[in-house]
Amino acid sequence: MKKTTLFCAFVLGLCQWAFAQNDEWHITAKNIDPSKYFGITVANGMIGLVSSPEPMKVKDVVLNGAYDNYLRGRVSNILKGFNFVNMNLDVDGRRVGRGDISDYTQSLDMRNAELLTTYNVGDKLSVSHTLLALRHLPYSALSMIEIKAKKDVTITPMAVIEAPEMLQDVRNYYSEIDRPHVLIPLLTSVGKSPSGKYTVAASSSFVFEEKHDAEPDLIHEDWDYNMHLAKFHKKLKAGETYRFAIVGTLISSAHTMDPHNEAERLTIFAALERTERLLKRHRQAWDQLWSSDITIEGDVEATRDVHSAMYHLYSFAREGTALSLSPMGLSGLGYNGHVFWDTELWMYPPLLLLHPEIARSLLEFRYQLLDEAKQNAFSHGYKGAMYPWESTTTGQEETPVWALTGPFQHHITGCVGWAAWQYYLVTKDKVWLRERGWPMLKEVADFWSSRVERDGPGKYNINNVIGANEWQENIDNNAFTNGMAITVLGYASEAARELGMEPNPDWAHVAANIPILHFPDGTTRENATYNGEIIKQADVNLLSYPLHIVTDPKQVKKDLDYYEPRMSPEGPAMGNAILTVAAARSGDAERAYGLWVKSYKPNEAPPFGVLAECAGGTNPYFATGAGGFLQATMMGFGGLDITPTGVTQLKTKLPARWKSMTFKGIGVEKKTFIVR
Repeated sequence: MKKTTLFCAFVLGLCQWAFAQNDEWHITAKNIDPSKYFGITVANGMIGLVSSPEPMKVKDVVLNGAYDNYLRGRVSNILKGFNFVNMNLDVDGRRVGRGDISDYTQSLDMRNAELLTTYNVGDKLSVSHTLLALRHLPYSALSMIEIKAKKDVTITPMAVIEAPEMLQDVRNYYSEIDRPHVLIPLLTSVGKSPSGKYTVAASSSFVFEEKHDAEPDLIHEDWDYNMHLAKFHKKLKAGETYRFAIVGTLISSAHTMDPHNEAERLTIFAALERTERLLKRHRQAWDQLWSSDITIEGDVEATRDVHSAMYHLYSFAREGTALSLSPMGLSGLGYNGHVFWDTELWMYPPLLLLHPEIARSLLEFRYQLLDEAKQNAFSHGYKGAMYPWESTTTGQEETPVWALTGPFQHHITGCVGWAAWQYYLVTKDKVWLRERGWPMLKEVADFWSSRVERDGPGKYNINNVIGANEWQENIDNNAFTNGMAITVLGYASEAARELGMEPNPDWAHVAANIPILHFPDGTTRENATYNGEIIKQADVNLLSYPLHIVTDPKQVKKDLDYYEPRMSPEGPAMGNAILTVAAARSGDAERAYGLWVKSYKPNEAPPFGVLAECAGGTNPYFATGAGGFLQATMMGFGGLDITPTGVTQLKTKLPARWKSMTFKGIGVEKKTFIVR
């Protein structure tokens, strides 16, 4: 792995971070440089908390499922919520800042989704701060603090709620609910989203250890409209250890009718559950997630990197919702939090194999917005459903007007239909197919039947589109777009027969006449005017996986050999992931390994190795890249394949440095697959 590490250092010019080299579950950062710091996220599929290099701070708090207009491109943006987990700490009357601390270390425990930060404050005390987005409570978070005094000191911890600039009409409240055996303090803030569309509320409360003789007296300070806090003073003797926790909730009227009261109710609930019970249920939920796991025997670093990708996808989505995934998950406001093909083609497939119940939530998002997709098709003069390139919970097209991808990147509609049929193949849930899958597949097939231009046998052309390679706009007969249309027209026919219905015969007729273009030497041509230009990402190679249109090993290799050197080093991570699958499935394990490393290592950013979209990029976390990387791992080296008989395994080879690879908890049957 030395060459891989050097390659990463060469590309990024970084490598000041230190991983826990003997542990596949922890990512540890030491010697942190705040100027080269890209935070790691603890999230539960609803709230995302992005770490900070500053003690007791969180950089961003992202709330899923709520979008409003930020005046960025005249389109909506996922909401940044109140920062309800920030804290301050005074020691002997002095505020502790970055310059007052030493031995600052942050470590993410991926197994339990807990971020631990430790540091010393001079020679006075040491601090341990653990942060969790509680998995079992979708709107709630927990901070646990342990302070060990080295000298006699007075500490003043503060729970802070701060409003981001985009929230309007912020109101701050403080109250105490007095009961015979407990006092529940409530620090609450309520505000409006930028246009006033939603009310957003956050609340937090101290939770003190029961063993303490008396809970400290709390002081509320209302600093300004955008920040207030609750604090207490505590004298500690040398050698004394003091522990307390803070629980908090963030929610909006996109999730509940009465967010102000609900935020306080959920905070009271969490406070009275107390730390031990909260931790137990949170860890049980993550135990369930990690019942589906991937390990690589003989390479701890590779296993840790795979776990990191899995951890982020697990963190950014959850079962039982109708919410989807944006390219940056819940790590920030990148791409406005919109939903693209990044979900269905990149992040969805590994989640479908690892946790079909989470994958179902992503599909429910599309089903709930089917009527809007039908209106979009009508507006463009087509039949069926035309899904927007960038979507939010409105179902309307949310691509900024200056980007031509909105009107022309039509393959997204095929990706939605493709994902629906994959879900049925894995789960065989015929009730879901009848009630959810079939309505989507039918409308998707009707769209493609109306979208083609019927210019004669073999010339049912799909003109004026943007394909997967977005650097070529308004092109004709794009390989991936045409291949996806052919595929989903076939899937719609299969779905109809599975439900005992006669499929529309026009679907098969259209599919049989959509062309896939080739150069004179037989290499698949990306589009009608493509002549070897550098490309942004894989397009033609998607025909072999995941579409299975190109199945001849010689053709797969011909296309791989032609397009690999034409992949731009400035393109996103997913292209090399798809090339990895092609190389691995053709038996060239060493070539596949080189592509696998290239699909993510150059994109790691300090100090946690979070993935940026492109090599050396500054916009982590790129969950799309994690999805591609996991597909390269699972469907490439692992040979896992989704077929009419369920999840099967192709024969593949591992690179020489790996002894074996194990996939457990796969599909609804929770199968185990091993490659040796």
